[in-house]
Amino acid sequence: MNIALLGATGSIGTQTLDVVRTCLPDARIKVLTGYGKLTLLAEFVQEFSPEVVWVPDDIRASKLAEMLTTKCEIVTGEDNLNACAALDGVDIVVNALVGKAGLAPTLAAIEAGKNIALANKESLVTAGGLIMSRARELGVRVVPIDSEHSAILQCMTPTSFKDGFAGNPSVEKIILTASGGPFRTWPHEKIEKATAADALRHPNWDMGAKITIDSATLMNKGLELIEAMWLFDEPLCNIEIVVHPQSIIHSMVQFVDGSVIAQLGLPDMRLPILYALAGPKRVANNFPRLDFLTAGALTFEAPDTGRFPCLALAQHAAQVGGTLPAVMNTVNEWAVGQFLQDKIGFYDISALIAEAFGSYTVQEVAAIADIREAEAWASGYCNTRGRICTKCFLGVGFDDLVKSDPNKIMR
Repeated sequence: MNIALLGATGSIGTQTLDVVRTCLPDARIKVLTGYGKLTLLAEFVQEFSPEVVWVPDDIRASKLAEMLTTKCEIVTGEDNLNACAALDGVDIVVNALVGKAGLAPTLAAIEAGKNIALANKESLVTAGGLIMSRARELGVRVVPIDSEHSAILQCMTPTSFKDGFAGNPSVEKIILTASGGPFRTWPHEKIEKATAADALRHPNWDMGAKITIDSATLMNKGLELIEAMWLFDEPLCNIEIVVHPQSIIHSMVQFVDGSVIAQLGLPDMRLPILYALAGPKRVANNFPRLDFLTAGALTFEAPDTGRFPCLALAQHAAQVGGTLPAVMNTVNEWAVGQFLQDKIGFYDISALIAEAFGSYTVQEVAAIADIREAEAWASGYCNTRGRICTKCFLGVGFDDLVKSDPNKIMR
């Protein structure tokens, strides 16, 4: 198995390399890409000897070349990032890029007939219809790395990934679990004053900064909701979200006979990564095991969209569909970046998204250009809001601003 790993120095990227290192002796890393952390990227290049390494610009390329004693081709620029995803000889592309930057490489990999292990949920959030329809046309497998979607796939017990896994007539309901994030028990007044440092203290998972903030706002669960709709070809009404603070049950599937199958395990992203690369075969490993005698009680509760309005916004975007999820994703990325820099407050994230919804006219998605146009609109909106919103709670109401047509469904 030859692997192209996009986003090698991030949380998923480093854990993917650990999986290859410890569990898949016959796998070869053919491509590595990295944005920052050049020292770490250089270490990976030395260890795995890829043929091609991508960095964003010539300055980083020169610095990386100076660090290396092994030979490889170093390339730069967006076009070459897409070319890395489509490189001859690659069997599977692990897309661990963050945010909307992952969409073009996902599409490039599909057009080149490469199977995809997808951690970049934003690809499906913004262009799920385009991606999944084209993947089916070309016989490409899109296998999730998200622990929740991996759990759903495992609950469906596929014997092969060859023919895909969507549209199972035996499925009555998908149940996505959420940890609830670091503010699950905080009152609204305390959450309103939360800092980025507070939000980055996730109780269970070790993740990158952006996804950790998304977990704190519950936007991450909203993105996963849209992702599940496309991956498993299920309507919004067949997907339920429950808060499960222990993060032991990673998700569940309820079948038409009323039985429920759950996938359990410790919160360790290496397990879904390994399943995405080697599944449905099970590969022996020395990862820590779940001990039921010490795990304690497993509890569940409903998500609180009053304290975490980003989830309600994502549910609305899922219902309306079209280009609205792309607008939401772009504004959320920008707002999370501002929050991480302590330029806006926690609830400004949801307020900015809600305001954008009220200002935007949703379009149908017929091609990638429609998504790019929506993202450009959202970026312009962010630039405008950035000049007037600095550490100020906007106080914008969801009901006042969301005026998109709820009868336009994303399917």
